[in-house]
Amino acid sequence: MKHLLAAGKVLMDSPLPASTRHLVMLRASQINGCGFCVDMHTKDAAHAGESSVRINLVAAWRESTVFTEAERAALELTEQGTRIADAAGGVTDEAWANAAKHYDDDQLAALVCLIALINTYNRANVIIRQPAGDYQPGQWG
Repeated sequence: MKHLLAAGKVLMDSPLPASTRHLVMLRASQINGCGFCVDMHTKDAAHAGESSVRINLVAAWRESTVFTEAERAALELTEQGTRIADAAGGVTDEAWANAAKHYDDDQLAALVCLIALINTYNRANVIIRQPAGDYQPGQWG
């Protein structure tokens, strides 16, 4: 776990916007049914100044008007990258091109690694049945 935490620290210091990181981690956690991570990323996003409207609408981002085009591209890439087993073909060329239109190479690399890392955290927490509800913002760094 210490190596995963170290990878997370690197990604938190990446050029990917903090608001995008929060949205991506929350959306992947929702899809994966990781209560601990949903709790954590909801609280961390609010603590970082994210509005309750945006936090509450992450699960329905396609039908909302509160996300930028760049954030929408990141959320689409997150969903497709998280649902690899559900969606034949994985990430579409269109989703990749749209994300690449909004993020430079360093940001895009960070986004891909963040999606992979949060999926790893989600799966570990679901496997060990990590309980949700007691997380305090900033607790893990």
